[in-house]
Amino acid sequence: MDTAVYRDASRPTSDRVQDLLARMTLDEKIAQLGSYWVYQLQDGHGLSAEKANALIGRGVGQITRIGGASSLPASGSANLANAIQQFLRHQTRLGIPALVHEETCSGYMARGATCFPQIIGVASTWEPALVERMGSVIRTQMRAVGAHQALAPVLDVTREPRWGRVEETFGEDPYLVARLGSAFVQGLQTDELRDGVIATGKHFIGYGASEGGMNWAPAHIPARELREIYAFPFEAAIQTAGLASIMNAYHELDGVPCGAARELLTDFLRGELGFDGLVVSDYFAVQMLAEYHKIAATKAEAARLALEAGIDSELPGTDCYGAPLCSAVQSGAVPESLVDQAVTRILEMKFRLGLFENPFVNAEQAAAVFDTPAQRALAREIATKSVVLLKNKGDTLPLSQQIASIAVIGPNADNVRHQMGDYSYPAHIETLLEIMEKPELLPQTLPDRVELTDIGVTMVSVLEAIKQKVGATTRVRYAKGCDVLGESQEGFAEAVAVAREAEVAILVVGDKAGLTDSCSSGESRDRAELGLPGMQQQLVEAVAATGTPTIVVLMNGRPLAIPWIAENIPGVLEVWVPGEEGGYAVADVLFGDANPGGKLPISFPRAVGQLPTFYNHKPSGGRSHWKGNYVELSAEPLFPFGYGLSYTRFAYGNLRVDRQTVEATGQVSISIDLTNTGVRTGDEVVQLYIHDVQGSVTRPVKELKGFKRIALEPGETRAVTFLLDVLQLSFYDRDMNFVVEPGTIEVMIGSSSQDIHASGSFEIVGATTDIGRNKVFFSAARASG
Repeated sequence: MDTAVYRDASRPTSDRVQDLLARMTLDEKIAQLGSYWVYQLQDGHGLSAEKANALIGRGVGQITRIGGASSLPASGSANLANAIQQFLRHQTRLGIPALVHEETCSGYMARGATCFPQIIGVASTWEPALVERMGSVIRTQMRAVGAHQALAPVLDVTREPRWGRVEETFGEDPYLVARLGSAFVQGLQTDELRDGVIATGKHFIGYGASEGGMNWAPAHIPARELREIYAFPFEAAIQTAGLASIMNAYHELDGVPCGAARELLTDFLRGELGFDGLVVSDYFAVQMLAEYHKIAATKAEAARLALEAGIDSELPGTDCYGAPLCSAVQSGAVPESLVDQAVTRILEMKFRLGLFENPFVNAEQAAAVFDTPAQRALAREIATKSVVLLKNKGDTLPLSQQIASIAVIGPNADNVRHQMGDYSYPAHIETLLEIMEKPELLPQTLPDRVELTDIGVTMVSVLEAIKQKVGATTRVRYAKGCDVLGESQEGFAEAVAVAREAEVAILVVGDKAGLTDSCSSGESRDRAELGLPGMQQQLVEAVAATGTPTIVVLMNGRPLAIPWIAENIPGVLEVWVPGEEGGYAVADVLFGDANPGGKLPISFPRAVGQLPTFYNHKPSGGRSHWKGNYVELSAEPLFPFGYGLSYTRFAYGNLRVDRQTVEATGQVSISIDLTNTGVRTGDEVVQLYIHDVQGSVTRPVKELKGFKRIALEPGETRAVTFLLDVLQLSFYDRDMNFVVEPGTIEVMIGSSSQDIHASGSFEIVGATTDIGRNKVFFSAARASG
């Protein structure tokens, strides 16, 4: 009978970890710090015993993307996961199971998994409950195939639209990012991690604030801004949702790469923010300390720097944390205590997940939870609620389903691939195929072969959805016009011809998201200009010049500088990268079966030269003093944060602030009445902003502190109430203490950061109060009546 303490599920986790750690050799410990790509262990579609013995014979910490880096369907993925865990349990000395991690930015990135809208679109719903439900679907699908760690959510605050990864973020505002990101974490992890999967907050920290919007480039962020803006979503997810894992960012801050910064990953993250989970490296980030950042002479030195900083696991493959680290420990260059510290955290996580008791899944049942009707309905709801109506001059929209003729034009009109984000399954298979042709692009072991098979989910393009939506007598003609990228205008003549013969022209333009050279948005697809890519602006102008009423549907991953379109096109919809149900969602909105209610999570600039433009700037920001505007251009955004129109109208009135004075430990109730004054049912997002009139350090002109999306019938009035805790108004003072200061707080309620419909104020009284870690992150919001 095995009496090992670590095998006894009734014992405390700490006892089990210490017992197991004491039994491990150095080789077995180091094996827990590393990872291997699934295809490094495969023989065809199964597990190669020879490869497994060679690579994971002493155990392994993580397996990289069984579903996301293979062509396996759900059942095959689950079978392979079971085979790996079976090998580890019975063919290794200690039987330590592996963590399996997967990409999950806009859904579980695997064949047949539900493809949700990209996160910038999800953010446009301003609905945390939807984000949590999305996370729950991802968790369900991952657990069914034996995966345990989701490499999401992206908690980067970004005000840099040139950066290719904007599409993966929740936008520019720390409160919105924190609120939606924490909901994503809750959906993935649940209240008990044993029932969930590990969420991974990324990228710590300031990754979305890079020089020139260029990927991996340095960021320049002062200490106060780092805490109040960029760390806020991470801290909120840690404290409110129990975020279990963090991934370091690639870039450097003040000369120190984040992956080598103990002051960030240990002192700040664990000491200041209270994190107690697992820190994993972003892919190849450890070896980058030597080969990219040039602060380590060898891989062994890179391993030491990363371990000292606080990185526990090296992803995606064992490299610096393998033989180089082992040799460094044996020579005394790296103390074994550093290895023990990381192994302890890894083992703790495996015990918390219950993997030692049961690492296996029912492969025969895995497919049953993939892309079910309910999951597709959720994808459609999120896609529909993510649509932002940017312009609707003369009530151009919605269109009649009995319209005589329609021209549907543009590179994104009839291409379902362009409805998927950069971390979708086909996008990453494309990436592997490109890397196989150009292996110098990334330092990784490559698969013997890669297939882009059927992605496993049914998708309908915007063109096809429009055809299904309109009446039998409506004539729908299509012309591509041009590609997303490239200089060719050969298709313009056909596009102009079909537009001239139509009653209305719908142009579906924007981006292709991904990581390959054919993409215009996504990781490492940074842009120097922010107009429509390629010849698409010229296509829009050519079609509009026909005189046919024109509607532009923007299917893009980042805010675009499109002043000509904003000025000259009567109907403009922002649909972002809408996922598998995006075609139907767009058609529903175009023809009025759904009323758009999405709001922008990030400001749209007028031109690149205006960047950065964001709503919650300081009093001295946002304009050129004393003139205000640029010589050539307004300093105002083209479309502001929080903006979005509707097919109906809303009236705000009767603001109530329940008290005029409050102490630092108090709360303030703020209410307003919202009425649908139009003739259609519609959603409105009521937004609460505050302004600290005077502080010991400068405070933003506006700060989002609450929001509530509600649906109203025509003529219906409901009261929206926010319960604002005064501790939410704390900030870092001159001495970097986190304090509440007495003074006047302006309260503003609006339909965007610029469209404020009612304002009031209250006074914080008493002495300045240092609240330390006694932080409150979110206000409560409810609708009644």
